[in-house]
Amino acid sequence: MYLNCKTFFSLRYGTMHVETLVEQARQLGITTLALTNINITSDAWTFVTECRKHDIKPVLGVECRNEHTRCYLLLAKNQQGWFHINKFLSHKLHTEEPFPERAPLLPDTFVIYPWGTQDPLALHEHELLGVSVRDINKLFRVDTLAIRKKLVIMQPVTFQDELHYELHQVLRAIDQNILISQLTPDTIAAPDEMFIHPADLVAHFEQYPHIVENTLAVLDACEVEMQMGIPRNKKIFSGSIEEDRQLLRDLAFEGMIHRYGQTDELEQARERIEKELDIIAKLNFESYFLITWDIIRFAQERKFFYVGRGSGANSIVAYCLRITDVDPIELDLYFERFLNLHRSSPPDFDIDFSWKDRDTITEYIFDKYGAEHTALLGTVTTFQTHAIIRELGKAYGLPKKEIDRILTGGLTIQLNEDNIQRKILHFCQLMDNQEKSFPNHLSIHAGGILISDEPIHHYCTTYFPPKGFSTAQLDMFQAEAIGLYKFDILSQRGLGHIRDAIDLIKQNHGVDIDIHQVQAFMKDEQVKHNLRNVNTIGCFYIESPAMRQLLTKLRCDNYRSLVAASSIIRPGVAQSGMMKQYIERYNNPDSVQYLHPVIEELLKETFGIMVYQEDVIKVAHKFADMELADADRLRRAMAGKYRGYKDLEQIQLRFFRNCDAKGHPRHVSEEVWRQIASFANFSFSKAHSASFAVESYQSLYLKTYYPAEFMVAVINNFGGFYSRELYFNQLKQTGVRLHAPCINHSDYVTNIKGKDVYVGLIHIEGLEQALAERILTERKDYGPYLHLEDFVERIGPGPEQLEILIRIGCFNFTGYTKKELLWKGSLLVRGREVKQIHHLPLFKPAPVDCTLPQLSYHTHEDAFDEIDLLGFPLQSPFSILQHNQSAYILARDFPKYIGKEVIALGYYVTMKMLRTSRGEPMCFGTFLDAEDQFIDTVHFPDSLRQYPFQKGGFYQLQGRVVSEYGVITLEISQMRKIGYFEDKAQ
Repeated sequence: MYLNCKTFFSLRYGTMHVETLVEQARQLGITTLALTNINITSDAWTFVTECRKHDIKPVLGVECRNEHTRCYLLLAKNQQGWFHINKFLSHKLHTEEPFPERAPLLPDTFVIYPWGTQDPLALHEHELLGVSVRDINKLFRVDTLAIRKKLVIMQPVTFQDELHYELHQVLRAIDQNILISQLTPDTIAAPDEMFIHPADLVAHFEQYPHIVENTLAVLDACEVEMQMGIPRNKKIFSGSIEEDRQLLRDLAFEGMIHRYGQTDELEQARERIEKELDIIAKLNFESYFLITWDIIRFAQERKFFYVGRGSGANSIVAYCLRITDVDPIELDLYFERFLNLHRSSPPDFDIDFSWKDRDTITEYIFDKYGAEHTALLGTVTTFQTHAIIRELGKAYGLPKKEIDRILTGGLTIQLNEDNIQRKILHFCQLMDNQEKSFPNHLSIHAGGILISDEPIHHYCTTYFPPKGFSTAQLDMFQAEAIGLYKFDILSQRGLGHIRDAIDLIKQNHGVDIDIHQVQAFMKDEQVKHNLRNVNTIGCFYIESPAMRQLLTKLRCDNYRSLVAASSIIRPGVAQSGMMKQYIERYNNPDSVQYLHPVIEELLKETFGIMVYQEDVIKVAHKFADMELADADRLRRAMAGKYRGYKDLEQIQLRFFRNCDAKGHPRHVSEEVWRQIASFANFSFSKAHSASFAVESYQSLYLKTYYPAEFMVAVINNFGGFYSRELYFNQLKQTGVRLHAPCINHSDYVTNIKGKDVYVGLIHIEGLEQALAERILTERKDYGPYLHLEDFVERIGPGPEQLEILIRIGCFNFTGYTKKELLWKGSLLVRGREVKQIHHLPLFKPAPVDCTLPQLSYHTHEDAFDEIDLLGFPLQSPFSILQHNQSAYILARDFPKYIGKEVIALGYYVTMKMLRTSRGEPMCFGTFLDAEDQFIDTVHFPDSLRQYPFQKGGFYQLQGRVVSEYGVITLEISQMRKIGYFEDKAQ
């Protein structure tokens, strides 16, 4: 009898988690329940699972609404009906068309209209009228027996109790961005939209038993058939499974010749391919490999740069199909870490593309596999604590200043001053429950794409967000629960650096770079030199201060060391103490004591430390004689991937039983087990690290041989660890001539031609994009600008925009000073209308010939205009500083002062905050000295408390010079901010 139940996935309307809804139904003895959320089906299969746990029959449907108007319910009789409901709702969400007053005829579907909205005698067989408890008095003088087959009980369930009714009102106010007091009855639910005990509900309809009977008959006619967890990805790539197997085999062995040629590893590669193909065939995962290969093939044809990373790099088949560039034989990577017979879910490839190319890849997938079978994976954005406080405060009418004070002063302390604040705190706690946080809106997963065997609407509704691709109303966990596994098509700024650098190198030098020749890059002496000397700014994953320090401590100049560094730099590893231990052992290998000769054999490369997840598998396999698949289960169980404690107990028993059988001393076996337990939670996939290292080498090769083009590409992709200022600083060090933006030479992004680099118009703060694009289009169509007058006549800029262009140096080519240009410009644009389209005059205007006053000019003025309009000066900031710099120690001289106090002058680059083991804040700083050399600083809690950072600029740095494994840092004892015009050292 409960045909109209909602959860909090009726966004900003319902208040119940699906578990709460089902649990309340169970407590009331309800045996059949329908979920009909408003215009959304996101938690439909979670609902099905919960109902089946409690022996409640689930019924699926949707409540169709046009804004605040409830149109009708749609209930699925069976799986086909559910498909048509999803398809109908998806069409409306894609087109944003309103729902029609009368629902269309959908196969295997009931339509239930609210009482009074339709003539019961005009209804089709599948159409019904719903009567709520509030509607019963409207049945007076209605011959309900004549329409008995058309009437059902439709008592909405929206919230669980009176308290949550108030929360419902708050949510409705948030949704409409109004005060609670401004809510109107048509925008909120009625106060009685809660569960009514079945006996009481029947009692309300005691004069109309035929309505009760018909309601039960409708529910009885509905049946959800779908089972959970059955693989539902596209099963066949070509014509049949047999054809897929043969194609995958052919591609793998063809790729083997390309990858290994006639090397000594060829026979080993052949054996490993056979082994992997056998496991892939037993799991029926050929299509997953082939679809990924097809995506890669499309990218290669268009010369899109990509990186295949993740645990897929453990697969030699993936390596031979060129999905990854990591050789699993070279790094002794176990396929079982990626795929084994205990795994029911498909393999997981992460494919990174440049952010400029990813949409094209996505379009290809939709075109190739069909819009009916393809969707982006959705995700659910929940209300976050600060956002909840702000929204609740607005709904209750709190002033913005009071809300800001609450947010900055600590929630639990502040929210106790009056009844309103206590309500806000209480509702905040209800909505921000860690396990059941309220969904706020649907969004898009970072890179997941679903390709289903059956049309996607058999499983979910899709919608059409601004991204422009059909997106499932499912998140990753819901999709996996019903057997839909994602392909990860990701975008990465680091790949944009590489892609654009390759293009710029082609344009500037006429050279084609094959960026996938990674093996050659690893052997290149110049690349090794730059890696060893951490000349890595701009390079993916190896440019941060922490990474550069780690590489220095490891004297890293080879692939294996870089792979290890990419793993131990991760926060979990560093915090566990493993990173420090690894560095010590790396620098003192002769002092390493191994637990057992087998452990030495297995972990000599990492000095007895299980750095990688693969190390856990390796030790369990070879030390404890466990099958590789069981070893991976151990790894996953230790890392919290398994919830079955009994399963872990059985694995532990097998581990020790096998160790005893091999004759290992018990105390050694126990220590190995302890280390597995402590490392498994922190260790990182070696395949992931290897993938990162490959991309690092690709970036570093480009930086080594084409540093200027590479740095321009970094700047143009607006992504990296550092600010634009540092990247422009690095660009200048490559020997280019860096020019301010120019209307005749700049493009929208920064360009490079020979040794000349012009800053792009995009970097000018306050310059309108439409104007910048018009300037470039006009120049392309009608030639360069002759002078200021020509520009004003052709473009017709507003006075503010013209002033910006003059101040940043766009008219330096005219030979006039900026002040002279500003004087002329004010005369030219006074009273003139701003142009939107080109108007070419019959005769070119001559420059204005007028006598200008003698205007003073100071060299620092350009720099301060640049700081104002670009955010930084194009010349060295040290050249502008009016301050005695002669007394300071430079970074290159720090080695002379190890253990001693020095005073240095640093220009702020970046900082990283963290907490000590006691929870006190401290930080690491990075500065540049006058020679553009880095100064790395350490600010312990006392120092940081006494001398905090004050944004960017210059700092006088006093501290002790410390050296550790070649890394020199300054432990700050005093720090002072210095202004540009401070004329003497203090």
